[in-house]
Amino acid sequence: MRFIAFYLPQYHPIPENDKWWGKDFTDWVNVKKAKPLFMGHYQPHIPADLGFYDLRNEATRIAQAELAKQYGVYGFCYYHYWFNGKMLLETPFNNVIKTGKPDFPFCLCWANENWTKRWDGKDHEILMKQDYANYNPSEHIAWLASAFNDNRYIRINNKPIFLIYKAAQIPNIKNIIKKWRYEAKNKYGIELYLCSVKSWRSYININAEVSISEGFDAVVDFQPNARLAFKNVFSNAIKNFPVNICNRISSKLHIKTKLLNEINIFDYKTIVDKWIMKQQNGYKEFPCVAPSWDNSSRTKKCSIIQNDSPAMYGKWLEAACKRVINNTDNEQIVFINAWNEWAEGCHLEPDMKFGKRFLETTYDIFIKYQ
Repeated sequence: MRFIAFYLPQYHPIPENDKWWGKDFTDWVNVKKAKPLFMGHYQPHIPADLGFYDLRNEATRIAQAELAKQYGVYGFCYYHYWFNGKMLLETPFNNVIKTGKPDFPFCLCWANENWTKRWDGKDHEILMKQDYANYNPSEHIAWLASAFNDNRYIRINNKPIFLIYKAAQIPNIKNIIKKWRYEAKNKYGIELYLCSVKSWRSYININAEVSISEGFDAVVDFQPNARLAFKNVFSNAIKNFPVNICNRISSKLHIKTKLLNEINIFDYKTIVDKWIMKQQNGYKEFPCVAPSWDNSSRTKKCSIIQNDSPAMYGKWLEAACKRVINNTDNEQIVFINAWNEWAEGCHLEPDMKFGKRFLETTYDIFIKYQ
């Protein structure tokens, strides 16, 4: 059984973020300023063991890998930001390749989204655009080949696994996949294992069967999926109540009435229970689980899936293991979202509230399947 955790390589300043968000900006800026929005809301998420690190620091990257390995995480899936040869947030992973450290398995997920000012609620304002009209598959595979050939790269049947976050946004994806496979095999002697990421936020990437027919080997069921849960008191129905009732509700929860229109809160347990009951699909799919989710530190129009129970996360993780236990050895894989998405309240790294409890739960499930 292999647990692969999504990894955000964002925690270091870059010129682009300096320009867009202010000098020396990283997500730590958002994390530090977060505040509880209502009674019982867990914010801010403050890192414990590793602190507010800088990913340019080799010792930090090694410490992350050692901690992950100690608690049963097999490897990291680094987000890869590629814009026709221009890359963003590439320094940590480039240093992993260059130095050979840490000695820890990894793979890549192409986060092929436009960068926008969505943290300011300005999704229409594009900062860095994916220009698919001028996308060059050969150039991209040429860069990726150096990573694919690294002996730490995660493989299935000796094929490096490469994830595409929003595959359905790529025009003529079927032809692009053929070009990727041709270039990788004929120029670099590499056969690829390609995965399309299925996310509830990927509004045009809902039909996973289409991804398989277009040439992907498997689908990754990215989580959490808020569509599996009902909203609680901040549902649209409550938002439409008379002002005096909204005021009463908000007063009870110590929340300003105006925030009722900006916050969507979902029940973690409901998501887990419905996911477990959900019928398995007929195509190859790798499950994914998440310890929690909360992007209120980034944006006022936020979604919150708070989980105060490591045991409930463990229940989900074990159910995911059961989904893949009968796969071939190479394909007994469960993804975890995420290792370090601190500004999305979604991390296995220890925090001041729970310490290592989510990591300990991960290990408890891991040893059951070895």
